Amino acid sequence: MKLKLDEILVLRSQKDFQQRLTAIRDAVLAATHFADGGELDKKLSAIIKRVNEDRDAALTELTEKFDGVRFEADKFRIASDEIHKAHALIEPQLLTSIRKAIDNIRRYQQEIFIGDKISHPGLKLTPVRRVGVCVPGASAPLPSTVIMTAVPAQVAGVDQIAVISPPRYRGSIHPVTLAVCHELGIDEIYRVGGAQAVAALAMGTPTIEQVDKIVGPGNQWVQMAKKKMLGHIGIDSVAGPSEVLIIANDQAHPDW
Repeated sequence: MKLKLDEILVLRSQKDFQQRLTAIRDAVLAATHFADGGELDKKLSAIIKRVNEDRDAALTELTEKFDGVRFEADKFRIASDEIHKAHALIEPQLLTSIRKAIDNIRRYQQEIFIGDKISHPGLKLTPVRRVGVCVPGASAPLPSTVIMTAVPAQVAGVDQIAVISPPRYRGSIHPVTLAVCHELGIDEIYRVGGAQAVAALAMGTPTIEQVDKIVGPGNQWVQMAKKKMLGHIGIDSVAGPSEVLIIANDQAHPDW
């Protein structure tokens, strides 16, 4: 639904300015979290319980239910030849941009990394062994997610990185996401997503080995699954929806 300007414009001069600002924050929270004990929370718990009990069989059935694609366990992981094929199909100009982004982020992460510096005789920083990365699989692929999560992990010295993404592109994962993984040397990629994939990473299945930490964005189901799994594994954060706030003075044109 298209919003009118006066529905999204918040002026400090408005008498209800503070209330409107609070309402925005409340809406963001509601768009991220499930109410404890609510209907959605119960459904999420049921998904996690199902994965815990039925493991790979649960992933097969839940992927078919939520994504409309059926894979048996031996097809969860993307084959190496499929990853190579996706990489070969990427346009040279896009590949150049991807490599530039990877180089920029790696250089920055190396500059701020303190794991190999002796800053205190009693401090030792050790990378976790294995990390799971959630990559959204909506209509617009987000290869940037792979770069922004995997590169810092590699710089920190993480040995194993497993990527999950729902099969929303022709029954699999978008080629550009696979191409970025190839550029980073990541070959453990699973075409499963949602809360069920988070649960699989957190608890492990015969096909998907348990990780130490889960990072990356996703919808409410993914974020709330990460929150519920905290304690089994570590997480980066409970990320909300994308937010854009434009701050302007009284000389600006709001309709612009």
